Amino acid sequence: MISYIIRRTIAAVILLLVVTAVTFGIFFILPKLAGQTADQLAQQYIGKNPTPEDIAAIKRNLGLDEPVYVQYWDFVKGIVTGATYDLGPTTARCDMPCFGYSFRTHEQVWPQLMDRLPVTISLAVGAAVLWLIGGIVAGVISALKPGSIFDRSAMGVALAGVSLPIFFTGQLFLLLFSYKLEIFGRTYVPFTENPSQWANTLFLPWCSLALLYSAIYARLTRSGMLETMNEDFIRTARAKGLRERNVVTKHGLRAGLTPLVTVFGMDIGLLLGGAVITEYVYSLHGIGEYAVRNITANDLPPILGVTLLAAFFVVFMNLVVDLLYATIDPRVRLS
Repeated sequence: MISYIIRRTIAAVILLLVVTAVTFGIFFILPKLAGQTADQLAQQYIGKNPTPEDIAAIKRNLGLDEPVYVQYWDFVKGIVTGATYDLGPTTARCDMPCFGYSFRTHEQVWPQLMDRLPVTISLAVGAAVLWLIGGIVAGVISALKPGSIFDRSAMGVALAGVSLPIFFTGQLFLLLFSYKLEIFGRTYVPFTENPSQWANTLFLPWCSLALLYSAIYARLTRSGMLETMNEDFIRTARAKGLRERNVVTKHGLRAGLTPLVTVFGMDIGLLLGGAVITEYVYSLHGIGEYAVRNITANDLPPILGVTLLAAFFVVFMNLVVDLLYATIDPRVRLS
């Protein structure tokens, strides 16, 4: 088991390096292929009406005139050891992990990401709790009573949840429960300052995400449980005289959770990288909203930082899922 964990960890690190190389190439090679020069890139650090001498100095100090592989090595080295930027009259130190400086605000990218990460984590974790409970319970009941009124109703609601986009349900929830009824607030407050207001503000975003994801999980749980409950080991468990509740929860549901864990790892990893639409609709200053704002401003370092952070969460959650397989489903250990 330890050797498996080591192998998977090494593979995850290699995958992250590949992701950083591909992402760096997209942001710094494609603009050159599209006709953007190093002078134009350097000008974004200076502002309006720069002199040719200023542009040349910034380009030289930031290494923008170096080959792409040299720039990539400096970028990776900055993540591990930090970097020092010579911006002409001033010198700026970027502590590890250094993801560079914003073109527009001249602020370090990593602290900006960390300031917004608690909002995104709060949104993702709270929504995950709701959609896991709602989706799995609805899927199990539907699988145990196929064709019933509950089954048809739950799958109908699930179809509606998958079909309705978040920018529609989010605006609808805001209109009804925040502006009309004024039940839920619209200003985010950190959990450490006021837990009740924190939950009150995030409840509508949680419901918007949970409506979408619980629909997917309900359908996956239903199909998985219908298949699992017809397996030989389920018939054996019933033949031994076990209670139906134990057969369903300890044998059927546990074996049917394997595909759900895979999907959950991907979903939570992507959400931790920024729930772009949800954060934008509800004006939550998280990773997703930060990405949208910098994409609009064509600010490359923050976009690169968000992309790499999202890639890290996806790779990390996949690693966690692989390690959980053997615990959840004993058949994985036997195979």
